[in-house]
Amino acid sequence: MWESESESHAGERGLIPVGGSSGRHEALKNDGFVRRDQSWYVNSDIPSDLLVKVGDVSFHLHKYPMISRSGRMSRVIYETAASAADPDAAAVELDDVPGGADSFELAARFCYGMAVDLTAANISGLRCAAEYLEMTEDLEEGNLIFKTEAFLSYVVLSSWRDSIVVLKSCEGLSPWAENLQIVRRCSESIAWKACANPRGVRWAYTGGGAAGGGRPPPPGRAGTGTASPRWNLGGGGESKESSPSRQAVPPPDWWFEDVSVLRIDHFVRVVTAIKVKGMRFDLIGAAITHYASKWLPGLTKDGPHGGGGGGLDEPWAQASPGGGLHMIIAGGGGRDDTAASAPAREQRMVVESLISITPPQRDSVSCGFLLRLLRLAIMLKAAPALVTELEKRVGMQLEQAALADLLIPSYGRADTAYDVDLVQRLVEHFLVQEQTTELLGSSSPGRGDLPPPAAEYYGGARTSAAGLNAKARVARLIDSYLSEVSRDRNLSLTKFQVLAESLPESARTCDDGLYRAVDSYLKAHPTLTEHERKRLCRVMDCQKLSFDACMHAAQNERLPLRVVVQVLFSEQVKISNALAAGATSKAADAVVPPPPPPMTTRRQLLDGTPQSFQEGWAAAKKDIYTLKFEMESMKAKYLELQHEMDALQKQVERGGAPSPAVGPSKAGGGGKSQQQGGSAWSSGWRKLGRLAKRADGAGADGHVPGAPGEAPRKPRRWRNSIS
Repeated sequence: MWESESESHAGERGLIPVGGSSGRHEALKNDGFVRRDQSWYVNSDIPSDLLVKVGDVSFHLHKYPMISRSGRMSRVIYETAASAADPDAAAVELDDVPGGADSFELAARFCYGMAVDLTAANISGLRCAAEYLEMTEDLEEGNLIFKTEAFLSYVVLSSWRDSIVVLKSCEGLSPWAENLQIVRRCSESIAWKACANPRGVRWAYTGGGAAGGGRPPPPGRAGTGTASPRWNLGGGGESKESSPSRQAVPPPDWWFEDVSVLRIDHFVRVVTAIKVKGMRFDLIGAAITHYASKWLPGLTKDGPHGGGGGGLDEPWAQASPGGGLHMIIAGGGGRDDTAASAPAREQRMVVESLISITPPQRDSVSCGFLLRLLRLAIMLKAAPALVTELEKRVGMQLEQAALADLLIPSYGRADTAYDVDLVQRLVEHFLVQEQTTELLGSSSPGRGDLPPPAAEYYGGARTSAAGLNAKARVARLIDSYLSEVSRDRNLSLTKFQVLAESLPESARTCDDGLYRAVDSYLKAHPTLTEHERKRLCRVMDCQKLSFDACMHAAQNERLPLRVVVQVLFSEQVKISNALAAGATSKAADAVVPPPPPPMTTRRQLLDGTPQSFQEGWAAAKKDIYTLKFEMESMKAKYLELQHEMDALQKQVERGGAPSPAVGPSKAGGGGKSQQQGGSAWSSGWRKLGRLAKRADGAGADGHVPGAPGEAPRKPRRWRNSIS
């Protein structure tokens, strides 16, 4: 709470005297206003001739004081008197007066020449009412518009506390406060003071909130001794209260508490003005986080109600000024559902506004805050464009996320308990961000050479090693997330596999976390087929498992046998490599170590396996031996067939078996022909087939086609199926 020097002397209040009072005002001889039930009366000797109704409140007034200073009242009274049966008595209804009956009462007092007490709480309503009643300088010099405008400009805007109070009081004065630039001027005044040098702020410790009174304490701080800042505009010497030895410089976040009492649209105006003036984005993000802790209890872990993550069963209906998330969930309904509760619509507006004003720079707000805001935005069915933008923001700093914040339920969906598709999109945004960072880093000698906006947006200088560390942290986070969501029986194998394989292989140096997730999924889904279990186990690399994970995998009956064998083999290879490396290094150092038995670890692994696995392993070994025996039998049969083929070849080379129908000369000719084709075996199966055809084509008289003395016949083409 920021105050000028004049505020310590009740500078926040002003008594407006009536200047230039005419004789007809003095003739009324009024002693003030008197209220009876819902009616106001003027203590005067002259009876009332004007009845003004403002809502449920009636004002029994006189025409001439109101006509003399209000152009609107003059016009309305004239129109009413012209159409009324009794022109001396007029009744006017003004239901749309900004500020209601309270502001009209002050304006009526001013018209009667009474002193009006101006404060930061009533100045905005009175300024709008004066504009509504057209109390301009054309009617009388020093009219109400002039005096309220002077109080706003010279008293309110020079005070931090009064600017906050006036801006808070403008919530029910739309659109008059906007059109009269009251909201804009107060927002810029607050922004200027928030961005000014904190050394100009001095603290006053009070017990009721605002120093000097005039403003109720903010929520959660009533009745406690709090420190409120005062703006030291004086250039003279410092008092003992504000001397550096007695008063420390206020922290940079001194203004968070005060601006958090504003309504969301006015808070957006203030933050926008602060951004324009160049405040650090991390301070803006901290102010947004503080505001969210006030208006969305449970959204931040360090909120005023100790929200540890905003559980679904948390009774926010009693803590939240807008009704709370418990009420919102009970109300349900889509974004356009007319039955949605008013607290749901208000909180949706708060969430959407906070998303829109959050600085785009990396680390302006924590990743946990962004994830909790994303959870609330999805639950309240915020605008899809804002939700997508928020997902990209989370992906920029996903390595900072915690598992509890990442477990976002699937609101409105019945397939899975948690929104796995959302986490998949977050990982994709993270990878795109990392790829962009690597491209920018490779295109320039260093991240420090980037332009200031780009370097600020991507979080300053980040080396490739930092990128690998970020990927490793995200990999551990995703492994933990998979271990948690794998217990859901509705989680499909495809979704599990896609999320597990979304990160590159270089992101994981150890697959123990992934193994735990796979084992948890197998435990929660016992009906998986052998093929599905093998497909599931492909997401992990057995060579990246630690010794403890290998010990567990060797005893895990849920894993396929092939995976267990791979685990044992990879562990044996690691042991052999370790022994070889150890022996080499120790030999180089001339140290002879006692070599451990190489089979001790394997025996330890096998001895620790359950009986069912040992029986399965024995059956597998028996199957392996049977397959080896069958292969040896096939090999023997193959050799036997090869021997028979060699014998057949020799028989063909000798001319084959003698046929009784073949004479010596013919047989000799045939033998010669067969002798000529003796080299057919070396040239392939085609010639051997042709030779067999000639041998089978001899006639009954022993004639062999192609014998000497006969006309050569055109050879027939032989199609050998063997070739």
